[in-house]
Amino acid sequence: MIKLRLIRMAPGSMKHVGKKVLFQWISLAAGILFLWNLTSFLCMLREQRAGKRELVLFLLLSLGAGCLRHCCAEGAAREGFLASREIKNLLRDRIYRKLLEIGERAGGETSSAELLQNAIDGVEQLESYFSAYLPQLFYAMLSALTLFFVVFRIQPRVALLLLLCVPLIPLSIIAVQKLAGRIVKGYWGQYLRLSDRFLENLQGFTTLKIYQADEERHRQMNLEAERFRKATMRMLMMQLNSIAVMDLIAYGGAGIGTILAVRSYAAGEIGFSGAAMILLLSAEFFLPLRMLGSYFHVAMNGIAASERIFRLLEEAVPADSGLRCESFDISARGLSFSYPDGKEAVRDLTLEIPKGSFAALVGRSGCGKSTAAALLAGHEPGYQGTLCLGRTELRTLDRRFVREKITLLGMQNYIFKGTIGENLKIGKQDASSEEMKRVLKRVRLPEFAERLDWVLAEGGSNLSGGQRQRIALARALLHESEIYIFDEATSNVDVESEEAVLSVLHELAGEKTVLLISHRLANVAEADRIFVMEEGRLMEEGTHEALLRAGGIYAGLWEKQAELESYRRSGQ
Repeated sequence: MIKLRLIRMAPGSMKHVGKKVLFQWISLAAGILFLWNLTSFLCMLREQRAGKRELVLFLLLSLGAGCLRHCCAEGAAREGFLASREIKNLLRDRIYRKLLEIGERAGGETSSAELLQNAIDGVEQLESYFSAYLPQLFYAMLSALTLFFVVFRIQPRVALLLLLCVPLIPLSIIAVQKLAGRIVKGYWGQYLRLSDRFLENLQGFTTLKIYQADEERHRQMNLEAERFRKATMRMLMMQLNSIAVMDLIAYGGAGIGTILAVRSYAAGEIGFSGAAMILLLSAEFFLPLRMLGSYFHVAMNGIAASERIFRLLEEAVPADSGLRCESFDISARGLSFSYPDGKEAVRDLTLEIPKGSFAALVGRSGCGKSTAAALLAGHEPGYQGTLCLGRTELRTLDRRFVREKITLLGMQNYIFKGTIGENLKIGKQDASSEEMKRVLKRVRLPEFAERLDWVLAEGGSNLSGGQRQRIALARALLHESEIYIFDEATSNVDVESEEAVLSVLHELAGEKTVLLISHRLANVAEADRIFVMEEGRLMEEGTHEALLRAGGIYAGLWEKQAELESYRRSGQ
């Protein structure tokens, strides 16, 4: 079972596989030398010909063979590690680059859990394929031929019989492969479903507790876990049955070789040392193939993982058009968008945002503001109508160019495990320390400006919500885009952080195009243009004063929020 695509992908790994096989073969030769030395010395003892000279020679040869086998074992382990390390690094690099190519669509057709399993567990499964299975496959064939020639020189009939038994183990592996393939796919499918369910529940645990739905999700998780347990037991049962068959062939073949060696010795066809040599080599004849059978089951997991990884790597990515634009006015005409389930989120949206202006998009929760933000940022190309940057249709522009010129900052921006400097350099890879210090001070985090090497935990869990948001804002400022879209960027943060974000936003408005989406209308009062959405449609637009005078949706929302603010202040 050789996956040619994997082998062609990592020629460097195959060099290490070849070196490991060489070390294993030298170790086998040293073992044969030791057995020849042992049987010869036993023969001399039996015939009472062994003296001090023979004893010293026996001990020296045994010590030399043992040292050589130890060195070869160390070398084989090192080469196996190097073979797996190269393919793992290569695949993880390709997966990472593929996810960057897919961009914001990553996780759209493939769940987050499956992406994680492919990049972590899936790649790890291939370690055994390259470090153990492939070397053992080649070594098993080479050792069988080597031992055949050694035994052939002692007793040709026994050598031929042992060689005829050798193919039985590979044939049993081939027979199991068809059944194993289906069982392993079922196991991995159930594993991914359970992982997906667990990750989803973990990320939404707070929401589940709020709506008291955690007990139902717990019951569903138990059902998924039980299905996974059954899938695991089916795979283990298949593996144990397969191993039992291979053991029967291996030890049965060794037993036959032993019986024939004893009969040949009794018939006077071979001497004592020859009979002892065949007796000891008979087991060695089948052990490499028996080990290959064990590694085969591990390799099946690696092959199943590689198929999923290749499916991800083969996912079609639209080619970059290379098209750019000079003007950065935003205009939409009859813009509509529906999700795959048919739900229409934006309907017939028409608006214009001139370059360098400060615009705002407001409305009740669920009215389509965030979807509109994703459309305007170029994250959702499957829209109907017209959406232009300057005079060029947004989805026809080069994707990398769009990502460079438009930055979307939401209310949940991920902070990676690493230093503050490493997180900031995601926005600009070649950012200098001075640039990073400047943006940190700009977002009112001067205490971090002198601690760029301070390590942040995964997701920024060792920061407050406001600090996380301001570091994400500093990262966005380093990106130096022409258009900044803030989607509820001031939600769920403390007053100090909200003021820092709004201060930067107003500073940007004088030099960049800024679109602010906020549920708190006081934050958008100074906008040049305010767009009011209701049920996916644009219902009103104008300045803060004009919308209040019109007495429409915006005015109603403003009055309600003013009442709530007044009530909150009076309660305090």
